[in-house]
Amino acid sequence: MSMRVPTRRFGRTGLAMPVLSLGGMRFQQSWSDLPADAITAASQANLRATLEKAVAAGFHHIETARHYGTSERQLGTVLEQVGDPQRIVQTKVPPNPDPGVFEAELQTSFERLGLAVGGRLDLLAIHGINLEEHLHQTIRPGGCLEVVRRWQAEGRIGHVGFSTHGSLALIEAAIATDQFDFINLHWYFIRQDNRPAIDRALAHDMGVFVISPTDKGGHLHSPSARMVELCAPLHPIVFNDLFCLSAPGIHTISVGAAHPGDLDAHLEAVALMDGAGVLLAPIVERLEQARREALGEAWLATWQQGLPEWTDTPGEINLPVLLWLHNLLVAWDLEGYAKARYGLMGQGGHWFPGANADAFEPTAFEADGASPAPGGGVDEAQLRGVLSSSPWAAEIPAILRQLKARLGGQTLQRLTST
Repeated sequence: MSMRVPTRRFGRTGLAMPVLSLGGMRFQQSWSDLPADAITAASQANLRATLEKAVAAGFHHIETARHYGTSERQLGTVLEQVGDPQRIVQTKVPPNPDPGVFEAELQTSFERLGLAVGGRLDLLAIHGINLEEHLHQTIRPGGCLEVVRRWQAEGRIGHVGFSTHGSLALIEAAIATDQFDFINLHWYFIRQDNRPAIDRALAHDMGVFVISPTDKGGHLHSPSARMVELCAPLHPIVFNDLFCLSAPGIHTISVGAAHPGDLDAHLEAVALMDGAGVLLAPIVERLEQARREALGEAWLATWQQGLPEWTDTPGEINLPVLLWLHNLLVAWDLEGYAKARYGLMGQGGHWFPGANADAFEPTAFEADGASPAPGGGVDEAQLRGVLSSSPWAAEIPAILRQLKARLGGQTLQRLTST
């Protein structure tokens, strides 16, 4: 694809940000923090080929994180080998109650990226402001942000932002501090609830970076047959990229490339940007019509009403997320994505909060002791006790049973039968 990736002004940073950013989560060799001598030549060759293709196409922004396994270490070597005078490098370091620990992590990132001696990081994101305590750890007097300001004064860091999997209210609170130059957040076709945060960020002239639209946007690298059908003639990746990049205020989206070929669909989307409106309209209508037909207008208008927070639900079952997964399954058959997200719930701490439906009404094989449900199980009476304000209180228990059977129960049954 000969067309080069265009740029947009990245908010008050003033940077000319490519609309496609090379994300560093999928090309790393391992999620474990391996030593340098454990990095294979084949893995480095793949990364170099990916970076060379990306640079040639105009992916001048490279984004990784301190805890993306071997990503920083591998990049630090390859960045020296593949030149790019327009390069914008970003990493992410999590907040910490001890700013000394945060600074040590920051120093490690600089060392891994080859910036320890006289190097400068263009963009630093506080990684994962997902809870109120994370925001407090960052902005309190003497907190992590004071460390960043000192490094900025020394010329070692350009601009600071934050990434988040947090609630809309928390994201808006972080933006309102006016301490951040940019934001990494989730927003794409299947999840548009963070739109108010994008509008708030724009009001503060912040750069807006959409996280992982291909993977978190529905496992579009391996889309369901239903999504392929509904998005035709575009590949679902191309559709979703165009949907994001046509929305007001989106400056860049992440492309998590495991190998050079993963860039192709995204470059196709860039080549089609001028005609995005004409291409998107019929596809969006087909997707919405499929959702209406599968779920009904009444459900779509009211399913979120009266749902308790997961912290207020027996067994900490995260009803808003589970019912959202139900919608994705019924409307567009996004089973691979739903299974992955369902399995992460309750396993990933504040990144994927709340429990899945495995604790709801333990099935026979669980009740026999082969695979006990977390927390001892939640029955329908307990669940109905917190659904008094939901217009769908009578239907939700059956939906949870269906989700458990399709996404969780089948897996448990296979495990207990071997």
